[in-house]
Amino acid sequence: MLLQRLEALPVGSFHYKLLVITGLGWLFDAMDTGLIAFVLPVLGKEWGLSAGQMGAIGSIGLVGMAIGAVIAGSIADKFGRKAVFSATVILYSIATGLCAVSWSYESLLIFRFFVGFGLGGELPVAATLMSEYAPTNLRGRFIVLLESFWGVGWIAAACIAYLFIPVYGWHYAFIIGALPAIYVFFIRLHMPESVRYLLSKGKVEEAQKIVDDLEMRLGVKYKGDLKVITDDTPTEKPKLKDLWSGKYLARTIMLWIVWFGIVYSYYGIFTWLPAIVYQQGFAFVKTFEYVLLITFAQLPGYFCAAWLVDKLGRKYTLSLFLCMSGVASYFFGQAQSAEMIIFWGCVMSFFNLGAWGVVYTYTPELYPTAIRAMGSGWAAGIGRIGGMAAPLVVGMMIEAGSDMHTVFYMFASVFIIIAVAVFALGVETKQKNLENI
Repeated sequence: MLLQRLEALPVGSFHYKLLVITGLGWLFDAMDTGLIAFVLPVLGKEWGLSAGQMGAIGSIGLVGMAIGAVIAGSIADKFGRKAVFSATVILYSIATGLCAVSWSYESLLIFRFFVGFGLGGELPVAATLMSEYAPTNLRGRFIVLLESFWGVGWIAAACIAYLFIPVYGWHYAFIIGALPAIYVFFIRLHMPESVRYLLSKGKVEEAQKIVDDLEMRLGVKYKGDLKVITDDTPTEKPKLKDLWSGKYLARTIMLWIVWFGIVYSYYGIFTWLPAIVYQQGFAFVKTFEYVLLITFAQLPGYFCAAWLVDKLGRKYTLSLFLCMSGVASYFFGQAQSAEMIIFWGCVMSFFNLGAWGVVYTYTPELYPTAIRAMGSGWAAGIGRIGGMAAPLVVGMMIEAGSDMHTVFYMFASVFIIIAVAVFALGVETKQKNLENI
């Protein structure tokens, strides 16, 4: 059968090329997200923006990401992964370019919404496509490595912000962020549509041509009846209620809790971290070197998770990384010296971003082909609500007199809660065929 032939393909240049193509999309996404964080202080000073207006510029992108994740995930199950992936890359690239010519606060808000819409739509669709092509025994590793491009994108954003913006201005930073539009042409040339998606839509001949081509490129000769292919994946229409039926009920509850918690913690911590720690008297947190150090700590976290996810499994790796994120957050809040701030900051970054890689691996595996992108999109969309809520909650806590210790105790508690949710409600998907989970 076609899916058996697809699963039997050896790891080769096709898989690594697909990883790089989708990964570059994530790199540019992260670069854009990072750029706005670095541009905001410069923009606020130049335009005379209030703290509330600057916060709105950051938040409007998250609103767009939440809506984009839900809509793009749903239509990717209807119109295909490749088409939606390309469309979302084009959307956020054009919108980022328009940010460079923003003439007012209001125009920038509109453009940032569409940047977020494209960004939020691209991420779950890319993860879905990669998961549907990655070999079963290495699927987890491929998705975590895909997520690691996010860390590289943040490093690129930091370098642009500190080396480029002071010389050329914030306008050119957004122009650089628009470059992914060119990259879309390479997507269309080298990225095939998902075989599983095509079969779910009854496009058997098109799916067979892709598998035939991959076998030829990878030097595989299929031994069997090529005509017996009609019983691979039945045609199904994606319905939102399917996420809440049968065995998917517990999975959806678990994923929504985890996505809300991990995005809440990520944006809450890394949005406010420099300001909170600076208030404690540690001015070095606003230096270029500190930002790079914390960001570089993400990469070994990804690579460690990429190795463990196919050894220890998704459920247990994710639970472990979330739990350790909670431990690191607790001790970060307790830190009394610059050395401890740096140490626990790096540990927190290591486990937090490693957990992100596993979440993107785990999420699409928990749904069948017909609702995979929709399920992933809705989970990511719920997560963005957490991303919008966290900066506001932390701001209110600080205004109420809470110190760094209390804020990070709160984040530690969130990490432990979602770790328990994964352990209690999660199912293991390691080494399992996507259609048999």
